[in-house]
Amino acid sequence: MASKQKRKSNGLSDVKTLGLQLLSTRAHINNLPLLLSFISPTSPPNYVVESLLSLQSFFLPLLPDLPSSSSSPLDISSHDPQLIYRVWIRSKFDDFIKSLVHVFVSPQSDETLKEVVLDAMMEFVKVANGGKFSSSLYHKLLHGIVHSSDEVVFPVELLSSKYFGYMDVRYFTYISLGRFARTLEGKVISGFKLAKEDGINESPLNPSLEHVIRNIYCTISHASPIQSLDNPSNFEMWSESVGFLSKEREHEQLSKEGDLDDNQLKTEKRNSNVTSAGTIAKKMKSKFSKAWISYLRLPLPLDVYKEVLVNLHQAVIPHLTKPNMLCDFLTRSYDVGGVVSVMALSSLHVLMTQHGVEYPNFYEKLYALLVPSIFMAKHRAKFFQLLDSCLKSAFLPAYLAASFAKKLSRLLLSVSPSGALVIIALIHNLLRRHPSINCLVHREDGDEEGKDESKTNKVISDKIDDSKTGAMPCKKLGIDHFNNGETNPRDSWAMRSSLWETDSILQHYCPPVSRFALSLGTDLTVRAKTSEIKVEDFSSGSYATVFGEEIRRRVKQVPLAFYKSTPSSLFSATDSAGWTFKLEAEAAQEINERDISEHFYSPAKRQRKEGP
Repeated sequence: MASKQKRKSNGLSDVKTLGLQLLSTRAHINNLPLLLSFISPTSPPNYVVESLLSLQSFFLPLLPDLPSSSSSPLDISSHDPQLIYRVWIRSKFDDFIKSLVHVFVSPQSDETLKEVVLDAMMEFVKVANGGKFSSSLYHKLLHGIVHSSDEVVFPVELLSSKYFGYMDVRYFTYISLGRFARTLEGKVISGFKLAKEDGINESPLNPSLEHVIRNIYCTISHASPIQSLDNPSNFEMWSESVGFLSKEREHEQLSKEGDLDDNQLKTEKRNSNVTSAGTIAKKMKSKFSKAWISYLRLPLPLDVYKEVLVNLHQAVIPHLTKPNMLCDFLTRSYDVGGVVSVMALSSLHVLMTQHGVEYPNFYEKLYALLVPSIFMAKHRAKFFQLLDSCLKSAFLPAYLAASFAKKLSRLLLSVSPSGALVIIALIHNLLRRHPSINCLVHREDGDEEGKDESKTNKVISDKIDDSKTGAMPCKKLGIDHFNNGETNPRDSWAMRSSLWETDSILQHYCPPVSRFALSLGTDLTVRAKTSEIKVEDFSSGSYATVFGEEIRRRVKQVPLAFYKSTPSSLFSATDSAGWTFKLEAEAAQEINERDISEHFYSPAKRQRKEGP
């Protein structure tokens, strides 16, 4: 063991020696490929770090004089040895960057090593372009992350926590991600054309492209814009990129030279801050919008698609230059139906209420989402709040408000107690906002529909046999004109119906539901004495929340039953005359003896005994 540790220490000292020789004189330039061979995920971390430090010290002073990566010895017309040497150094630097990216995204590298590699990469990004941001090097870093076949959550989180706070890093992140998305879109379109020529109509998305799409989303979701773009103090740059703050630095330089006094400096600096703030906000929104619009054109996997819809209204729409560009994407998502429509509702509601987007079939699609399964959905709380908000407009037609109220009341018969509480709150708000549908609560016999129904009931009752009608109480038969299976609220005939389902839950087995249903019996047209109910107080309820609220409720009176003697039967003799629920002792003994005799002395038992 001791010899093995000694061999390792000698190897590390050899790596240090190679680095010192490389930095000391050009005569040891052949040490460069040897040091590059240690930059690998399979190498020991201390070997990688030692080689990295030596190579970083070697390349940093040479970067400003190196040619671009596109140059090669074949392209050089002259035979200048110095130029050929610099081209060779540039090729080794490119190999060095590829090795660093490979180590950074490899699952074999530990977290500490990845952080060291990222810092070295970003240092090259800062100085490789003559003191300005090297977008080409940073593009290689993101390309390695996005096209990695392994998990990239930690590399992206590390990049986000350390460098996404710089405005120029975010800026070039959006540019690179937009390019990746547009390249993938071209591959998907070409693949779809080839598949269509072969007679295949399925999606041409293969697992490798799907993994790249997931990696792009992981990166772009961590690179959301800084909220307060109007504050120039947040404009921290990693390098001198795109001249965002050129005017402010120019004024600071003039003040140092004495060309501006203090008052002029304050005025000029205030104006430059406003200009730079507007410029940065405009450029950031432009690149952010292009990146997201390009990404949303891709065929997203279902889980990524749902996550995008959930976060779109908060993380994307407020930062777009033109949020209306998402109209087609959201309307297609809303037309899918089911859970996808519920998730798209939040963003579509923002476009309709804040950005003037018109969607003619919005309420028809919203009406179709009212099914029992929606009360068990994961995002039901946000859906019910948006549903209440969408039905708040005073310009809503009476037939539409009546259809939603009747559809919700019909769902009272099949949903859980927590869902019933939400429905009662929604119906309460509908009746208060739209007095024209309060006729659904109690319909008199003098109504037009009531007269038609009374005539029908009279004809039916006349045909019933007199002997039967004498044995049963006289009940008026009613007809519910509401068509629950109709998907268009205009044709549901809700205005000819009534909310009879709300009366049925007055005897609900869950006490909170029956108590809450009493609020629908008040006159909600008197707006001065009533108020709207906050749907968010009930939207996220479940069996656990209903039960928890009920056991915390203080009950003043509890019904109790007292017995003078311990009861021997479930029902007493007076409860059901002519029936006996108590087994006499002699009858019980007789039944017991008969069962024993049939068990031990049955013919089958005797045959087995008399056999051999």
